[in-house]
Amino acid sequence: MVKSYASATKLAVALLLSVALLFNISLTSVDAASSQTDSASEYALFLQDKYDVTVDASITKGEFIQHIAKVLNLAAPEEKVSFTDVAADDALYASAAALYSKGILSGPAIGAEEPLKPWVAALIALRASNLQELAFTYPQEKVEAALQKLGLSSGAFNKATAQELAAAVDTGLIPEDYYAQLSKKGAASAELVNVLLGKVLSFNGAYKQYIGHVSDADIYSKFYTAYETSNIIQIPELQEFVDSALKQEVVTGYNLKDARFDANFVEPLTITYGHSNVQHAIQLLGLLRSEGIDAKVQLEPKTSAFVHRKEWGEPTVDENNKAVLTDNGNYIHYSKEYDLKLEFSNAADKQAFNELIVQYAKKNADDQTGLLAGSWWQPLFYSLNEVTEFKQIANNKIVDGNFYVQTFSLVEDTEKIAAGFAEIDPEVEVESYTFWTNEAFFNYLNGEGL
Repeated sequence: MVKSYASATKLAVALLLSVALLFNISLTSVDAASSQTDSASEYALFLQDKYDVTVDASITKGEFIQHIAKVLNLAAPEEKVSFTDVAADDALYASAAALYSKGILSGPAIGAEEPLKPWVAALIALRASNLQELAFTYPQEKVEAALQKLGLSSGAFNKATAQELAAAVDTGLIPEDYYAQLSKKGAASAELVNVLLGKVLSFNGAYKQYIGHVSDADIYSKFYTAYETSNIIQIPELQEFVDSALKQEVVTGYNLKDARFDANFVEPLTITYGHSNVQHAIQLLGLLRSEGIDAKVQLEPKTSAFVHRKEWGEPTVDENNKAVLTDNGNYIHYSKEYDLKLEFSNAADKQAFNELIVQYAKKNADDQTGLLAGSWWQPLFYSLNEVTEFKQIANNKIVDGNFYVQTFSLVEDTEKIAAGFAEIDPEVEVESYTFWTNEAFFNYLNGEGL
């Protein structure tokens, strides 16, 4: 069965994006000189897209506890935890017990129905971010200096709490835009809660992963360094299996990737662009910048494998290319490539990307000029969400720990590929799902011309 990426959650995120476009709201500024700190709206989209978490305008302490437990995937301990105001059969119990077992909550009373105070939210967020040891190094003068920025006095809290709030200021867990909320007696705003949840994810390595923005002055050197320090990915056991599939023509090629480099971007705003030439990516980033289009940038290392037939001559072998001779005289060729992951500021920029590639990075003739270096006849870029002018195809994916192999196909070929894999190894688990790719690559899969 082929799964579609679309779901109620994704549709909800798409609705949020459409509202943003209606009011001409951009998630980040395209101005290269602007701050690159993520906004509350960006965190809100991420939480909705990845965790189906929506922060209400009026939030209780109990709801915040549940949100923290959900985004950190914390489960209640086997040993029962006793609270004075939360029973074991209460819907909140599992989340509260999970946070208690991690030292994030102290108990015995939770106060779940109380409006969430800003300083309480910051305290929980700091502990969930694993920053307590840092906080407890703070001397009194450092505590006072930090709390002064919030309009608070250390005398209003016990020593440990004052230290934790001070560390929340200095580490950026509480951004400067929200300092004023901490000194007020009202409830925490939805914006502050979204930011704190996003910061908790960042401190736990569970937020977006990227090397910079298109608008960064040093993005070119960062991308080049990321490319130069990546290597051909080798996963012997998994490669032996998919190489057998290549030899038996179950598939015509495949990619190897390492999930630890996953950008984890918000999918409705994301494009994945595959290539092998680093100069091509450098020029593409420059093209986007010249068009006033900003985006978060991540390089995801990738190795591509395909059959190099003996009649084509000797395959290229160097630091970025390997070839293994097979019994029939053909080679399996492995090439170091990359996926350039881009999270755009808005849906309009994502749509514009297709037009730029067609005009400046799609080769249509041998002697064609006016193209980026290393442009392909059939460029490859795709989205997990539907994009105008894109065509639906399928990914056939096999996971092995942090690594995975994927091979793209027409949707109607997924069952045949899964059956071919099963003949080689009946125990193999193949995940198939649909997504959307550019027309040129779809035509390539479909055996059509340019």
